[in-house]
Parts: sequence; structure tokens; C-alpha cells
Amino acid sequence: MKKRIFAVLLAACTVMSLAACGSSSDDAASSESTDSAEATDSGETGDASAVETVTEGKLTVATSPDFAPYEFYAIDEDGNPTLSGFDMDLAQYIADYMGLELEIVTVDFDGVLSELQTKSVDLGMAGLSPDEKRESIMDFSDIYYMGGQSLVTVKDNADKYNSFEAINKSDVTVGAQTGSIQLDLANENTPDADIVSLPKVTDIISELISGKMDAAYIETVVAESYQKNYPELEIVMEVPYDTEGSAIGVCKDNPELLAAVNEAIAAATEDGSLDDFIAKATDLAAGQTYEGLLDESGNVQ
Repeated sequence: MKKRIFAVLLAACTVMSLAACGSSSDDAASSESTDSAEATDSGETGDASAVETVTEGKLTVATSPDFAPYEFYAIDEDGNPTLSGFDMDLAQYIADYMGLELEIVTVDFDGVLSELQTKSVDLGMAGLSPDEKRESIMDFSDIYYMGGQSLVTVKDNADKYNSFEAINKSDVTVGAQTGSIQLDLANENTPDADIVSLPKVTDIISELISGKMDAAYIETVVAESYQKNYPELEIVMEVPYDTEGSAIGVCKDNPELLAAVNEAIAAATEDGSLDDFIAKATDLAAGQTYEGLLDESGNVQ
């Protein structure tokens, strides 16, 4: 079920909680506002009057909060969830830069693509890799983060499932997130494997650790983040991929919005905010987290 988190424009917000998805009430939404005061440090804000958005005065962004350190829920000592991650901080920066209020829509990864396809949101931020097959439903911003792709298993199987040849067999179960570039890589590199697509990366991690899945394709920075909390995971090899890096999905046929997003990305890069967002998210992701959607009351499901 789609849930919306209404993030207020932040002036001085610190991380107050840790968990995983949206709430139906304004009070719960406020508790999940992203910690992005740094986004206004540049002292620059854009003129939103020239940019058309889905909702006037707001920048609506779809995300899938199961992809640390991009987007996830950080849990505080009282068990409260706060939507976090460098995508969320960058989203707040972009909204502030454009002089708009940020509204976050939390869905699964496939839902992010659907929201963009139906033009129900302005942006999709979920560690998206530019891909020709997606260009029919969205435009892509400039690359804002350079990453890579990896093959992951557990330490006990690291010597067994450490190559395409080793896992490209019908009796080997290989996982990837539904609708993702990683699923494309699985089909391309290991078509003879028993390929299983799951909606959340957390599901894939659980299957790996429980032994129900032998290996999985996961973005490198995400795999490294999970490895900090689950030391039994092992990154066994780098997976070649033509397009290395993440971009923001932008609602099609809105060149003014695309230009404004690219301008904000450039500003965040130049003033050092983006590096700060990445460092903060990486630290948070190493602590107690929840990745997935919250229930109707804003609690961990």
C-alpha cells in the first residue's frame, strides 16, 4: 500500500529515529522528515515559479526505503524510525534549492518506476541506474553517485559461488531485486541459474543468510552497507556493467524540472553537501536500521 511522508522544510533536524516507510498522519510524517539541514547551507535557492510540478508548491519524490545507504530507516534507542539516506538528504536539498516543500512517497522499487510512468510524482530516487529501457517512462538527471555492481553470497560459500560459471547452473538459486538493473545482470550473465526476483533487498539478504538463496546481484555500496550489519555476507566479485553510477528519475516531458534538478545536483556537489550526505548515511546505515515499508501507524511492520 502506498504511504506518503510529508517532509517539512528542515532548518535544524537531527536524526530522531530508525525504521522503514510512510505514515498516514502529519504527526507521524513529521517524525520521518529527512535530516537535511545541510541542504540550505549553500545559501542558494532556485525560483520554482518556472517549474511545473505534480502538486503546486511541492516536490514529490518516490523512493523505496530498502536500499541503504541510499534510503532506509534509522532506528533510535527508543525504536523510533526516521527516513534517512543520502538520496533523502539530496531530495531535501533539491526541494530547498528550488524553494519547494518536499513530499516523499514510499513504495517498493517497482512502485517507484510505476509512479514515474504514470507521472504521479516529480522524481524517483532509489539508486536508479540510467538505462535505455527506462527512458520511455522517465528522463534521467546527471549522475550524482558513482557505484558498481557485485555478486554476493555468504562466507561459507565464498569459494563455491565466486564466478558466473559457478552459479550459472539450474540447481543454483540466484537473487536480484524485482525491476532492477541487478535483475537484468542476473539474466544476462547467468541465464541458466534459478533466478529469483524479490521486491526488497532485505528479502534477498534474508534468503542468503538462511541458505534459501545461493548468491545474489546487489549494488556494491548497498552490499557493503549490509555487510557491516551481517558479517556473514561476502562480496565475491565485481560484476561488469556499462553504466556505473546513479541518477535521479525525472518525470518525462518536463525539461525545466530536469534542468533545475541538474543545477541543484551541481550545487550540492560543488559546496560539498553531497559528500556530507553520503558520509552521514554510511555511518547511519552501520547502526540499527529498518528497510521496508511501515504500517499505517508509522511503525515497523
